[in-house]
Amino acid sequence: MATHAGSEGKVFVGSSQVAEVKSWSMEITSDTVDASIIGTEWRKNQATIKSWSGSFDAFWDETDTTGQGALAVGGTVTLNLYPEGDDTGATYWSGDAIITSISYSASFDGIVEATFSFTGTGALSELTVS
Repeated sequence: MATHAGSEGKVFVGSSQVAEVKSWSMEITSDTVDASIIGTEWRKNQATIKSWSGSFDAFWDETDTTGQGALAVGGTVTLNLYPEGDDTGATYWSGDAIITSISYSASFDGIVEATFSFTGTGALSELTVS
């Protein structure tokens, strides 16, 4: 059984790595519909449409024009999420996503941070780095 350190993870917008990423998360879900019929003792559900969404946190970097700078609320980008790095043979997920929100936070004793939230539009592919 393989395990991976979270520090191996990466986020790319297309082929450009997003700078200063601290963490990312993604959820893949499926809608369901009730497929029960008369006389059914237990509810039967059927999977229908799948979706995916998530977010990532980064230290804000205004000089990262091809990563953080390429993300605008309402814009669609190709996201590539790497849980185990981007070396040959590594698994990653790729798909087009709409940036649904960007939030910024700062404190006097910290670093300015940004959180980017997204919702997939279309299929999410699980791929292997070649």
